[in-house]
Amino acid sequence: MPENSHESVASHTVPHGPEADRPTFWTRTRRRIGEPVVEACIRLSGLAVVAFVFLIFLFLLKDSLSLFREYPLGQFLFGTQWLPISDPPQFGVVPLLLGSLYVTAWAILICVPLGVGSAMFISEVAPKHLKNVLKSLIEILASIPSVVLGFLGIIWLAPVLRNTFGLSTGMCGLTGSLLLAFMALPTIISISEDALTGVPRTYREAAYGLGATRWQTLWRIVLPSASSGILAAVMLGIGRVVGETMVVLMVTGNAPVMPRSILQPLRTLTATIAGEMGETVGGSEHYFALFAVGLVLFAITFAINFVADLFLRRARK
Repeated sequence: MPENSHESVASHTVPHGPEADRPTFWTRTRRRIGEPVVEACIRLSGLAVVAFVFLIFLFLLKDSLSLFREYPLGQFLFGTQWLPISDPPQFGVVPLLLGSLYVTAWAILICVPLGVGSAMFISEVAPKHLKNVLKSLIEILASIPSVVLGFLGIIWLAPVLRNTFGLSTGMCGLTGSLLLAFMALPTIISISEDALTGVPRTYREAAYGLGATRWQTLWRIVLPSASSGILAAVMLGIGRVVGETMVVLMVTGNAPVMPRSILQPLRTLTATIAGEMGETVGGSEHYFALFAVGLVLFAITFAINFVADLFLRRARK
């Protein structure tokens, strides 16, 4: 068969020109069917997450109401003594709530300035080779198990704080705050650095063109532009601090008393649930009281996320 015959066959089988760019029938059919299916899967995923959260809330509420049928709600919310094995038992949640508040507040005061400042240095100041090294180290820090940090806090950090401040024991709220701040730093640094890097370069160039210094550009242009991402990083760090269990269980002293100083032993909500759930009798008041503590923790976490979402929307506007 001559060569021109092959060329003629190929010219009839392979479309040329605008017809080659026109989608085929099967391509159009897949698009019409595939897009609604993907959208439906996304909607179902979102609804499933909402349903799971709602079911967790109902599960905690059901067992919490079992406590409040026999124990007054006001005494639980405003009581200042947590003595579950006394006669009669006392389930005041205020000491646990204050312990969580002390530890969380001090951890935030430590990790937020350090985290945002470190992200600013990595994103805007550090040379490229140092930036890659620092980002790798931050990822390594994020992978350290919390129980390892708690062990280091027991054998090293607690004795240092005891000798520094002249305390009777180093197992106090400050030890837990320092370790929680260390745990939240990788999250805050990584997300804040991504937010700062995502600011368009034209913003910086325009600021430099107007005569702004590097610090003025970073402080007045780049940082406000990345504020929504930085706020999200801070709120995620706070969520990590509030929900952490092992570290506060190991190094804060676990004293369910009214804390008057961060240098005193205290107990948090999470440590109470983890430390006492294995010792309770199923169906007892103590058992249901721990579920009520979990409900309080759930409400606090929900409020933090809700406030964070409001701030993020306002920052985007």
